[in-house]
Amino acid sequence: MSFFTRLKLALIFLFGGAALPVAATPALPAPEPTPAPPPAPLTPEEQHAAALFFLGLLQREGRLIDFLQEDIAGASDADLGAASRVVHTGCKKVLSQYLALAPVVTDGEGSTISVPQGFDASRFRLTGNVTGQGPWKGSLKHHGWACTKIDLPTVPTTVDVKVIAPAEVELP
Repeated sequence: MSFFTRLKLALIFLFGGAALPVAATPALPAPEPTPAPPPAPLTPEEQHAAALFFLGLLQREGRLIDFLQEDIAGASDADLGAASRVVHTGCKKVLSQYLALAPVVTDGEGSTISVPQGFDASRFRLTGNVTGQGPWKGSLKHHGWACTKIDLPTVPTTVDVKVIAPAEVELP
């Protein structure tokens, strides 16, 4: 390579080639973009963090887990009634604060309704003598529930979501 060719290449390198004409040289192939690595699979805790956190809210406000884990076989109706009031009040508070719920069907329970062929199985469950092609007519046993708004809090990153409720220790 001659001195002038080397000088020309050095100037192109130093000044980016903006002011110097460059003889036609074969273009180098552009490097193929490397695909981004797939995201790491989520741990069960990461996948279900919101559900675990919400369960923690139901426990904190309504003692839901305490109630469900309790053996109630020998409890009196009066004790169950008193406990259920606490659970009901606290859990209802959490539900109304973070979710808006509405009946799937607004008709009253016991009313006759028609369910069309090709119905959405997440909205209706047929029970009893289910035969033939729809539409089906039957008695509404439960109106169902649908969530119309979700406003859950963001799960704090500093919280271990596997701990639904911390152990409580009263100091003397």
